[in-house]
Amino acid sequence: MQQPARVNGERSEQTMSSIQNYHPANPRARTVASTQSEMTEIILPNDTNTLGTLLGGRLMHFIDLTGAMAAYRHSRTNVVTAAMDHIDFIRPARLGDLITLKSSVNRAFSTSMEVGVKVWAENTRTGEVAHVASAYLVFVAIDNQGHRQEVPQLVPETPEELRRYEDALRRREHREAESARRKQAKLAAAAQEDAPKTEP
Repeated sequence: MQQPARVNGERSEQTMSSIQNYHPANPRARTVASTQSEMTEIILPNDTNTLGTLLGGRLMHFIDLTGAMAAYRHSRTNVVTAAMDHIDFIRPARLGDLITLKSSVNRAFSTSMEVGVKVWAENTRTGEVAHVASAYLVFVAIDNQGHRQEVPQLVPETPEELRRYEDALRRREHREAESARRKQAKLAAAAQEDAPKTEP
């Protein structure tokens, strides 16, 4: 196994904790490589809009499926999509193109996982390959009764994996802050509606 990457000569405490618990046969921790998944599809007429380009909703469906594969491989239990945190449509994919989607878990928390997905389109006539989309999704592990399940820790092994690992925490903190902001806004709106009306 490669030595875990360092950032500014230091490893994060959370990364060190994962490393200490890592063992190939130990289900408490898994590597990013063990979660990597790939899917290839050909774009058919039913997948496209009137311009002959891949529908955004269809692409999101493919992204969700490929992301779930990585989440399944990490958690080894049922998973459900909790959020599509971010998606960039970089350029269109067209009728007849082959699209290849690759995913891996960026970071595992207690019962949830952030998964990154990248999408490439290949022109079947010219062989040209272009990056067409990237996305981050959050999946939650559940049992057959729908209860949350704890997931193994994730061990980043390369500088790029460690960068994605650290970035995932920042995105999670942003999601939680935004969720709290929306909750406060709803409470304030409800309180205003319930306030007694005064005559002008």
